Amino acid sequence: MPSRYGPPIDVQLRQLTKVAVMYHEQGVRQAQIADALGLSQAKVSRLLKRAAQLGVVRTTVSIAPGLHTELEGELERAFGLAEAVIVDVEDDADEAEQIAAIGGAGAAYLETGFTGADRVGIASWSQTLLATVDRMRPAVNPTVSEVVQLLGGIGVPEVQTQAQRLASELARMLGGQAYYVQAPGVVADRGTRDSLLREPGLQAVMERWRELTAAVVGIGSIDPSDLLAESGNAFEAADRETLLADGAVGDICHRVFRLDGSAIEGDVDARTISIPIDDFRRIPRRIGIAGGERKIGPVRGALAGDG
Repeated sequence: MPSRYGPPIDVQLRQLTKVAVMYHEQGVRQAQIADALGLSQAKVSRLLKRAAQLGVVRTTVSIAPGLHTELEGELERAFGLAEAVIVDVEDDADEAEQIAAIGGAGAAYLETGFTGADRVGIASWSQTLLATVDRMRPAVNPTVSEVVQLLGGIGVPEVQTQAQRLASELARMLGGQAYYVQAPGVVADRGTRDSLLREPGLQAVMERWRELTAAVVGIGSIDPSDLLAESGNAFEAADRETLLADGAVGDICHRVFRLDGSAIEGDVDARTISIPIDDFRRIPRRIGIAGGERKIGPVRGALAGDG
């Protein structure tokens, strides 16, 4: 026969609920809860843990508009990334507006992303990286020791300063010393490249490539950006045709790859003055900053070849 007073009260459930309300809703510290209820602090801790196990306490994260933590987590798991950052843009945003949004997010990430002892490589001839560096604020204390160009930064004088500014401004923002690759990104033939690589100044920069702890790069498409085209360092039309016929979708520091991430070696690669792909892959942290519909294939290829 049912009790006229209703079901019996679960004493422990009542106790752990009271403890949970005091701790999570009223902000009472565990030691104060223990004193108020005549319990040990260890008992209070166990009750709080049990409350979570029973579902009395549930944790809910309220994600602010414009943040995509769950989607970022899916990307991280799918591609083995340490961290992914997704940026919101308007549906009708043009490429310049997309680059500005990506640059703002990249700047915020780089401002807090280094330890003070990091040696950071930086690519050249990237409009997205320029947008990133232009939006950074100077660090109060140095967060890197040096910033090293990864790709030849000599080009048409009118735009050459942009490539140098990438390294110099990033170094200034993060409090490090800048080092430059005093050579073009692509030269006419293998002999010219080999001769330049024997120069003592370039040899010193190449040694620094092997000591980098992080790299910041754009992810390029085979069709060059305006900045790269104006610099004189873009692939020639005949070279682009050859690369496309070999399955090229993008490049990092002029090292070209296919959609499956495999590197394309050959004449163009042999005329390129930039960090070798094996040295790049040995860098512990490789930060790619890119976006937009034109970069879907290049980003997929870069993710497939990362490792």
